[in-house]
Amino acid sequence: MDTILTINNLTKKFGYLTAVKDLSFTINKGNVYGILGPNGSGKSTTLGIVLNVVNKTSGDFSWFDGNTTTHDALKKVGAIIERPNFYPYMSAYQNLKLVCKIKGVDYSKIDEKLELVNLLDRKDSKFQTYSLGMKQRLAIASALLNDPEILILDEPTNGLDPQGIHQIRTLIKQIASNGTTILLASHLLDEVEKVCSHVVVLRKGEKLYSGRVDEMISSHGFFELKAEKQSELIQALEADANFGIVKTEGELITAFLNEPMDASAFNKLMFEKGITLSHLVKRKESLEEQFLKLTDNN
Repeated sequence: MDTILTINNLTKKFGYLTAVKDLSFTINKGNVYGILGPNGSGKSTTLGIVLNVVNKTSGDFSWFDGNTTTHDALKKVGAIIERPNFYPYMSAYQNLKLVCKIKGVDYSKIDEKLELVNLLDRKDSKFQTYSLGMKQRLAIASALLNDPEILILDEPTNGLDPQGIHQIRTLIKQIASNGTTILLASHLLDEVEKVCSHVVVLRKGEKLYSGRVDEMISSHGFFELKAEKQSELIQALEADANFGIVKTEGELITAFLNEPMDASAFNKLMFEKGITLSHLVKRKESLEEQFLKLTDNN
């Protein structure tokens, strides 16, 4: 699999504050990667370092085959890491013409990218007449003019209304389906779960998890249980190696599975032990539950 970006033991300190701590992960071609973490977790700093706008303290990173200079590599990168900065009195088309001049791209690309972001019918409208969501879509069109191998987005749906959020997420999936690798930073679990194939979870600059989103949420799930013989049920669960954490809230017992087990097999097992269940529901852990487990300070 072609490697797009490799980060090795990257650290960034701002005085006494360590924004990124010994961070390592790899981005391969053709996937959508999310850097997920609360505000202040080091997401934007990491993006800034690989885009050469923030100086690293230690560690290193390499683009593509490792033999490409960052300057040359960035010609194959499209990035939006701040609010789009276009001229308000110029049309979308005129603004993108300027970007083409800077990037050395043919003007023929403009209509193609405006159509992709669904703004072709508004190409002659002044930028200042655009909604926030349209401005963000124009910024994406601008970042795609040079047909980059990777598109980097920092909090792409920040400040948008629900319709704007939906449009940007749909667009990200569409761009990825055309073969462009995407790296986006987000503090929204929902965004990563809906859009990304891979996730790197950060807290206070440290990596807590790196891997596929579906593997992160592929725990064996848990049972929600009630029984008249509650203490006997708890004893049976705690003695069974198939179960890990067992929590009790009032009458409801939550038992997390270490191994795959379906509800009917579990019901039969309890019945054989003389425990009749009055409530039995099997659930999967959401990404949110996994994330909260990872980022729990305890």
